[in-house]
Amino acid sequence: MSAAQKESVLVIEDEGKIAEIVRAYLEREGYAVTLAATGEEALRLLKDRFDLVVLDLMLPDMLGEDICSFIRKNSDLPVIMLTAKSGEEERIRGLGIGADDYVIKPFSPRELVARVKALLRRTNKTKKKVFSYNIGSLKISIDDREVFVQGKQMVLTPTEFKILTAFVENPGRIFSRDQLATIAQGFDFEGYDRTIDAHVKNLRHKIEKDSKAPEFIRTVYGIGYRFSGIIDED
Repeated sequence: MSAAQKESVLVIEDEGKIAEIVRAYLEREGYAVTLAATGEEALRLLKDRFDLVVLDLMLPDMLGEDICSFIRKNSDLPVIMLTAKSGEEERIRGLGIGADDYVIKPFSPRELVARVKALLRRTNKTKKKVFSYNIGSLKISIDDREVFVQGKQMVLTPTEFKILTAFVENPGRIFSRDQLATIAQGFDFEGYDRTIDAHVKNLRHKIEKDSKAPEFIRTVYGIGYRFSGIIDED
């Protein structure tokens, strides 16, 4: 996630005053917040991408536990439950169906924000960086150092993988040959332009359908190269 992108939180809460207070505190901390007052509205919104859900268990049209079960069956989206039920059995049940944390009403908005921050930190530490482009024709797992083209794993050299990683982590950026040399080797030396061209040529042979008409790594004449893959929506 780039620095310009805000982490997004879906707050599913039917009590309007509580929902607005939670939104105000989260937005003050820089989160993008969407509110849902019913389970039906929440299920519709969950088709979009969020980084975390704050879920009230007592909704007017369905049980919060059912929404949590739906989320857990379809994703690993982190969930913080809000509930007036303080009994140990209720907390155990909530955690057992997939909630990551549990906050009892009445609660301090500052405490909830702290719980959101802590859970997102944990989630981001364990989340693998995987990129998928052009309807899955190219997939790159940064952490596992794996590249798949049309479902087939390709073997890249360390230098090729460094160059590809630089491209996918900086979409749309034009890299000069000198910049790619620094990324690949950590230093420049005379004549390295031709070596970078060779690495890019080899990389194209491995990831492009047609290396002479590339759809991923394109030449920007007189400057260098740019990655032009279309990233797939989650």
